[in-house]
Amino acid sequence: SVGRQRAPPKARIGAPLEGSPSKAASRPTRQPPAATTQIEATMLQNKLSSRGAPHRSHAGRVLAPATSAVRARASRSTLRCAAVAESRVLKTVNVDLGDRSYPIYIGNGLLDSNAELLRKHIPGKRVLVVTNDTIAPLYLEKTVKALEAGGKLQVESVVLPDGEAYKKLDVLQAVWDKALECKMDRGTTFVALGGGVIGDMTGFAASCYQRGVYFVQVPTTVMSQVDSSVGGKTGVNHPLGKNMIGAFYQPQSVIIDSDTLMTLPDRELASGYSEIIKYGLIRDDALFGWLEKNMDKLLARDPEAIAYAIERSCINKAEVVAADERETMDMRATLNLGHTFGHAIENFAGYGVWLHGEAVATGTLMAADLSCRMGWIEKDLNDRIIAIMKLAKLPTEPPKGMTAADFMELMSVDKKVADGKLRLVLLKGPLGGCIVTGDFDPAKLQETLMHFTGK
Repeated sequence: SVGRQRAPPKARIGAPLEGSPSKAASRPTRQPPAATTQIEATMLQNKLSSRGAPHRSHAGRVLAPATSAVRARASRSTLRCAAVAESRVLKTVNVDLGDRSYPIYIGNGLLDSNAELLRKHIPGKRVLVVTNDTIAPLYLEKTVKALEAGGKLQVESVVLPDGEAYKKLDVLQAVWDKALECKMDRGTTFVALGGGVIGDMTGFAASCYQRGVYFVQVPTTVMSQVDSSVGGKTGVNHPLGKNMIGAFYQPQSVIIDSDTLMTLPDRELASGYSEIIKYGLIRDDALFGWLEKNMDKLLARDPEAIAYAIERSCINKAEVVAADERETMDMRATLNLGHTFGHAIENFAGYGVWLHGEAVATGTLMAADLSCRMGWIEKDLNDRIIAIMKLAKLPTEPPKGMTAADFMELMSVDKKVADGKLRLVLLKGPLGGCIVTGDFDPAKLQETLMHFTGK
């Protein structure tokens, strides 16, 4: 949930930080179409292109880290700096999917001063804003005003309960009920205003309503801005597994107003940083080094640091999605580093007790530990991963009472299981290299599970 509202920063975002990885900015080649202690407390009370091909993995082949040349080329082809005098959009990253390509706009104050950005990607006249009861008091009125400002859109809204525990079909039914009550047609656009849960649910609702209507993402958390809002994965949870009911369904655009992060509780903020760390581990070694030096600025909500981290993350995610949209190759699966262990933690604790990023952080440490036991990464790298998770104030151990047997049972229904065989995303080689494989030593996996659970 979101805590007290904080005053937005006066500083503008988007300038590269000293010591940050170099990047070039130019017009895109394709124009886009018109806490740990808090966890325990909660438990007691009770988440671009084919040029990325070198990362592809088949049958356990190592996914090599992106070279600096590849990253620079991606930056030149996907980024555009907008003139500050004309707009508050400071960065645009394009997700290149042919005629389904779409832009990710990154800036501050976008819902206040650049409402046209939101309206321009709504093809029809009817709009349904989907949000939750935490975000609604903060941003719903502002978003509705931004949509209605042009005088051409008819806007309705539906407010869902907040939290991973409500990411299920019977709650989602309220979205379809509202759309039908308002007699919304196939030209309608659903707008997802919230974090990853709202984005996933709204996208899935849009994919099903009258067999598919438009939708736009307006993510309000770090987790959703750097990961879940980009790439078209939508869905809900099932009692037996996370995100088991869903569809691939791409948005018209993603509007990232970084001012929304200023109202985010510290725990939610740190949770999202686990996904940024992930990009550094699997494909962007320079980003990982930058994070080691600048995590204090991110935790302090420095606008420039946040903008840079969001930008780099979106570039990495857009590259992967463009090359392997539906996860038919192993490339997109690498984005799930730590998720197999993490999803098991979320399921065991009860959805919503651990934040998704918290579970992924511990899951990433478990994946790194197994990689180290397999001899695939050096101990020094494993130690650096432990250190950065602690620096980000993320949990480093699974829930109390969770056993190795619990992990094995819950991981057996992971979406990466193939022909009954568990497959994991593990690190291999230097920083930035990873592998998707079932060819790990089961005995080493048991050692890792015992190391983290003690039983």
